[in-house]
Amino acid sequence: MDSDAKLQTFPNSLISIMLKLFAKYTSIGVINTLIHWVVFAVCIYAFHTGQALGNFAGFVVAVSFSFFANARFTFKSSTTTMRYMLYVGFMGSLSAAVGWAADKSGMAPIVTLILFSAISLVCGFIYSKFIVFRDAK
Repeated sequence: MDSDAKLQTFPNSLISIMLKLFAKYTSIGVINTLIHWVVFAVCIYAFHTGQALGNFAGFVVAVSFSFFANARFTFKSSTTTMRYMLYVGFMGSLSAAVGWAADKSGMAPIVTLILFSAISLVCGFIYSKFIVFRDAK
């Protein structure tokens, strides 16, 4: 294969690798989202908390599962305290910010859940791939 052909296939193989990683991340994200949504609903409807607290509580319960599952199955990388703190810190800040904005705007809880799920999927994948697990295979 000449150098021009190699250059043309490189972007395609990189895209293929990223799509496979994103598919794995999304699969784990589905389970993570179910955990998050159940905890959020219990906080809002059983304990009558605000959305910021409910969203943050849902995050806290689900984030450990997500971190360890993605480290092992998506990024095939080791877990360290620093990686965990980076991941939890970023995702927790994102969760609190979305919950705060939802409370301030009077957003319906279901809209908050859907919005946070979409934002955290995309931002969490990018942050995990390029910051938390950047040296992963």
